[in-house]
Amino acid sequence: MHLPSAILLFVASAVATDAVETLRPPSVPLVAHDPYFSIWSPADKLTDADTVHWTGKPHRLISLVRIDGKGFRLMGKEPANVPALPQVGLEVLPTRTVYMFKGEGVLLTLTFMTCALPEDLMVYSRPVTYLTYDVSTVAGETHSVELYFEAAAEIAANAKDQAVVSSQEKIGDLLAYKVGTKDQPILAKKGDDLRIDWGYFYIATREAALAQKRLERLAGPGRGAFATGGSSFIYSGFAMSGGRAVELVGSMYFDLGTVRAQPISRWLMLAYDDEYSIQYFKKNLRPYWRRNGDDAAALLKKAAAEYESLKKRCEKFDVELMAALTKAGGEKYARICALAYRQSYAANKLAADDNGQPLMFPKENFSNGCIATVDVIYPMGPQFLLFSPSLTKAMLVPIMDYSASPRWRWPFAPHDLGTYPQANGQVYGGGERTEQNQMPVEETGNMLVLLAALAQVEGNADFCVKYWPVLEKWADYLKAKGFDPENQLCTDDFAGHLAHNVNLSAKAICGLGAFGQLCELRGKAAEAAEYGKLAREFALKWVKEADDGDHFRLAFDKPGTWSQKYNLVWDRLLGLDLFPADVARKEVAFYQTKQNRHGLPLDSRDDYTKLDWIGWSASLSDSQETFRALVDPLFDWANTSVSRVPLTDWYRTTGEGAQVAFQARSVVGGLFIQLLNPAPAIS
Repeated sequence: MHLPSAILLFVASAVATDAVETLRPPSVPLVAHDPYFSIWSPADKLTDADTVHWTGKPHRLISLVRIDGKGFRLMGKEPANVPALPQVGLEVLPTRTVYMFKGEGVLLTLTFMTCALPEDLMVYSRPVTYLTYDVSTVAGETHSVELYFEAAAEIAANAKDQAVVSSQEKIGDLLAYKVGTKDQPILAKKGDDLRIDWGYFYIATREAALAQKRLERLAGPGRGAFATGGSSFIYSGFAMSGGRAVELVGSMYFDLGTVRAQPISRWLMLAYDDEYSIQYFKKNLRPYWRRNGDDAAALLKKAAAEYESLKKRCEKFDVELMAALTKAGGEKYARICALAYRQSYAANKLAADDNGQPLMFPKENFSNGCIATVDVIYPMGPQFLLFSPSLTKAMLVPIMDYSASPRWRWPFAPHDLGTYPQANGQVYGGGERTEQNQMPVEETGNMLVLLAALAQVEGNADFCVKYWPVLEKWADYLKAKGFDPENQLCTDDFAGHLAHNVNLSAKAICGLGAFGQLCELRGKAAEAAEYGKLAREFALKWVKEADDGDHFRLAFDKPGTWSQKYNLVWDRLLGLDLFPADVARKEVAFYQTKQNRHGLPLDSRDDYTKLDWIGWSASLSDSQETFRALVDPLFDWANTSVSRVPLTDWYRTTGEGAQVAFQARSVVGGLFIQLLNPAPAIS
């Protein structure tokens, strides 16, 4: 398995492409931190639609520019009677979204930078996005330029009619504007289609960067007066026309004076201090960035002081990662992964336990709202294994501690820890009460595979020592139940129960092989030999009983069916060598005969697919040409999708490629699996 340092090896040998593929995302990440602080633009151009929370509810950010006294829109649909400055470019990179505008002799770049740098968890966990304006002129011209930014108080509320309060704070040389709900119901609500309604949203910048003249404070947004050249409008702070979230906006005004060819920059910060992030078995946990006692003021001061250095770090990270992705899978693969990168991180929340150690909790966005779902952790695992063993352990610890506790009495792994943001025990299926509608083989195989993958990244199985009795119990369960699964759900639970699931059997076999590897790493030679032998015997039996001529079946007892065998990828990634090499070759060759316009269907039952599993199935390929043949349709689909939401991972492969369900989920991090692939064709 490639370690994170292998990215640099990719970069060193990356070959530049003649033409850069451009991506028009279905929805563009602007502020992407966690399931609550998450703002997107669902349009081709930043001025074509109002910005929204990933759930689709309004989270409006508005920006205008005044050039020689004439107003233009840069972000948002309001004011509707003000023309948009022409947008001439958009690039989504792993840590930055860059919009380019040109008009009236002015070049303007608007950059949203979220410092999702996984090697530095304190920076990674900061809920701060920088918005930077870079303005210059063309052909030696000079122009007067002013900038206006506005954010709605609804960003700090679940519903538009909630009462809010605001204040102004001077923090060193920063001026910050703060807003939150009046009632502050901390961690009181749980569910899927929810937004945060506790903690405080901040807009902040250096006070010296703001316009020096203090203008009249209005009882409402100042965007109209700014756009039309009026001299009486609010330039900074919150303007209230009522006490509800929908009636309050905060704004900032920058006067750049005369602008020439040399760019002039201004930046501001958008931040959210939730104060408490997760309820973990009835205890409220602080966000990780607060682990040493920092508050919002300390957060903003540090973020401002480190702006220039973080800008350089993000630029370097983006260049290196894009080169690595391009080398591994081509330009289209790189672009779709760049979009997936921030989305995957933003569907998680990093909190700290009592000892200040990181605990990470994914939310099952627009699926059922579960927290710490094992079959969500499994597909998103490659992104975290690649970039941060610490984050990988942070997402596994809550599941492992729960599994080792007296509360979890089943011999298989759990499905979840509750409903976000309350991680108080499993709610899916029979929960802690019955085995009804559980995913026993699915989740048990998932956990053993992920633990073995983590051990390979770290070079030891030390993490597993504390939980070894649990792992032994899980291995025994797969030994008894894994090869020919009973009628049960798998991660693709939307397809319903299925007995004798061939792909699920492959997961169980890889899980047994993974446990054998862990035994070997721990010096347990007899157990390693026992489980390695069992996994190999099961694999040979699998090949015989699942065979359907030119492919392998959906279920052992269903000839004439097929499915993506994405779970087989771990046989290669972990170096298990359980299945003959021609198994993957036969499957991949068959997949190429079943592709539709928007990609490979999940199986023979329907024309829908899962984006993450296509990436895994493609990684079974022996050649980059075949990999691209299976993955490139994902890029083309995203580029034309009629579903203007943060990447859905469940959509139709025919017609317009419409979303079936799910959006903004962390599972898209599974696309990074190709960077873990040790196959000679791509290493």
